[in-house]
Amino acid sequence: MKNWIAVASAEHAQRGRDHPGGGFMQVCHGKSGPIRRVQPDDRVAYYAPAMTMGGKDRCQCFVSIGIVGPGEPFTVDMGQGFVPWRRDVHYVSAQEASILPLLDSFDFVEDRSRWGYKFRFGLFDVSDHDMRLIARAMMADLSLLYFR
Repeated sequence: MKNWIAVASAEHAQRGRDHPGGGFMQVCHGKSGPIRRVQPDDRVAYYAPAMTMGGKDRCQCFVSIGIVGPGEPFTVDMGQGFVPWRRDVHYVSAQEASILPLLDSFDFVEDRSRWGYKFRFGLFDVSDHDMRLIARAMMADLSLLYFR
């Protein structure tokens, strides 16, 4: 089981979390390579730097957290030639949480003055310690995320 931080606007992350047919994740503008690194039963938390894609409206919060569902990545035709790759995710009930109070506690933050660097990749793995910090900050039920 791996832990992933995915990056998207709050609006897009919430759309995946609240999708009527069940939750999903989509990363890096729907590319297949990054989504194939994620496997069933992995944990994923979405970080939103902004409220809207490309917006200047800062969010800097974790907005959703869950467990990747079974099955392989799949595509969805969104029209106008856009066919992104996705994975099913079982999101758990959680509150949005600011990243700022957590920065000094994360293993993945090597240089506090450049903490946002890794988020540019759109998807990266983190330690159990870091995912547990996120889950606690979001007031998520740790048992639903397979933490003991």
